[in-house]
Amino acid sequence: MKHKKPASISLDLDNQWSYMKIHGDQGWEDYPSYFDIFIPYILEILDELDLKITFFIVGKDADEEKNLPFLKMITEKGHEVGNHSYHHESWLQGYSRTELEKEIDNAHQAIEQATGKKPIGFRGPGFSWSLELLEVLKERNYIYDASTLPTYMGPIARKYYFWKSNLSKEEKKARSELYGRFKDGFRPLKPYFHHLKNNRQLLEIPVTTIPVFKIPFHLSYLLYLSGFSHFVMRLYLGFALLMCHITRTRPSFLIHPLDVIGRDQIDQLAFFPGMNISSGQKAEVFKYVITRLKKNYKLGFMSTHASHYLK
Repeated sequence: MKHKKPASISLDLDNQWSYMKIHGDQGWEDYPSYFDIFIPYILEILDELDLKITFFIVGKDADEEKNLPFLKMITEKGHEVGNHSYHHESWLQGYSRTELEKEIDNAHQAIEQATGKKPIGFRGPGFSWSLELLEVLKERNYIYDASTLPTYMGPIARKYYFWKSNLSKEEKKARSELYGRFKDGFRPLKPYFHHLKNNRQLLEIPVTTIPVFKIPFHLSYLLYLSGFSHFVMRLYLGFALLMCHITRTRPSFLIHPLDVIGRDQIDQLAFFPGMNISSGQKAEVFKYVITRLKKNYKLGFMSTHASHYLK
């Protein structure tokens, strides 16, 4: 059997309140949670797939006592944890140095306390980041950042999001760089090093888009296509993986909770795109995607992916 190159699977563990906050819905300040439903559900699927992944956890969730039994399940099952900020606000690029330090430190402490494991990687909500943020991560001995999405489609995704949301003009202004800019499509697709002050550097592992074309193919996009045609979705995924093979790109594949669970289990988020697809259908798409990825890559943690470039 040929030697398989390492690739990574990560899940941004955005909770119910964060989707409500993004949408501009009232009541998110009470921090409603679906972890009691979602975490046992996804862990069962991952067990079935014999797959260990990286969960990027929001610090505020790790500070909520009601979530602790479920967050602990993640590391008890052998999965890895990462830092997904404390407040899950998609405008970290506008934070001051002091605000960034507080955001990272509070999340780091809460995640370690809740799961028993220290995060060593970070992903900004909404793919938000800044050089100042990277400096803060490096000073705290993080080994990688995973906040970039190299695509030209960010502005289109942002317009669609604003159209579907209940946000005020001020809230939209705060999110003016959500999902990135057109120029992000020119960013490297393969892992690379950010050059920081004092000759330091920090590894960046971008969320993989289709090489050359820079079109996203993480699970949210594949589910959207599957809503029209499973055949088209499979062709799209096959083309993405072919381009990864040709260009020797090792995928960093991203999933979100609502990619694998539908309104049949979380009716409060029925407004979100794709929630009309049942949890069973979403799980089948996810299993198909993982099966395809496993044929060519050894799937695992983000830290394992990073270790290949840190030798």
